[in-house]
Amino acid sequence: MNLEDCLYVSEEVKEAVASHKPVVALESTIISHGMPYPKNVETALNVEKIIRENGAVPATVAVIKGKLTVGISPDEIEYLGKKGTAVAKASRRDLGTLISKKDDGATTVTTTMIGASLAGIKVFATGGVGGVHRGAEVTMDISADLEELSKTPVMVVCAGCKSILDLKLTMEYLETKGVPVIGYGTDELPAFYTRKSGLKVDYRLDTPKEVADAFLAQQTLGIGGGMLVANPIPEEYSMDPDYIESIIEKAVEECNKLGIKGKETTPYLLDKIQKLTGGDSLAANIQLVYNNARLGAKIASELA
Repeated sequence: MNLEDCLYVSEEVKEAVASHKPVVALESTIISHGMPYPKNVETALNVEKIIRENGAVPATVAVIKGKLTVGISPDEIEYLGKKGTAVAKASRRDLGTLISKKDDGATTVTTTMIGASLAGIKVFATGGVGGVHRGAEVTMDISADLEELSKTPVMVVCAGCKSILDLKLTMEYLETKGVPVIGYGTDELPAFYTRKSGLKVDYRLDTPKEVADAFLAQQTLGIGGGMLVANPIPEEYSMDPDYIESIIEKAVEECNKLGIKGKETTPYLLDKIQKLTGGDSLAANIQLVYNNARLGAKIASELA
């Protein structure tokens, strides 16, 4: 078995990378596990459209029939969206088995970073990254995303860490792993649905060029690892911090009562929060993903 047996890069993405054109990677777990059908497919296609409108090539990543595929087709996006949670949620530990079994998988932040890096893509835009879960001092539930950020040279543009997490412990973990957390136009870590968390980022940078220059310097030094760019949800879509925190606490309590653990935790919590907010959290989620896609394309253009 060689790499070509495990990895497929679309012709468009391959040509763009070879020609030093801007490319932005996108995850597929947000399609299968993050939103209901058909909103998930509509959002995924709109994100690709936004990236093109901002001068870059989109590369949605997924495991398709046993190949880590960088640049899946609209039909494959539709397939993942319709199949939903029946598609395996593919983290680093799952890739070998899914590929060997010729199976499908929706890539998390971790596996999207892996696919992007193998394809030569430096920028990845998503909603929010995983982190240290609430109560992790007992459960040891820490997302593989943090480890991947510490070793894979891909910049992740997001709306901060998902607010269902313990944000303070997540920031401590990232600091220990040497991952720089950049606030785009902000000194405060955004918390996914809201712009406020009460936590400071490592550095504030205000333009796509500043972010690109910082990442290029980090990569030139050869110190390894990625960079987390925290881009606040647009003001008009930001939810009240106290309100969303009360909703999250209810969802976490319900999750604990049901004994839901591991990689099932985040999809359950996001779905529960959507129901408790009457759909408002889903609308906010979609807008922050669009916002990150725009910024990701602009940073990729500066890097290119």
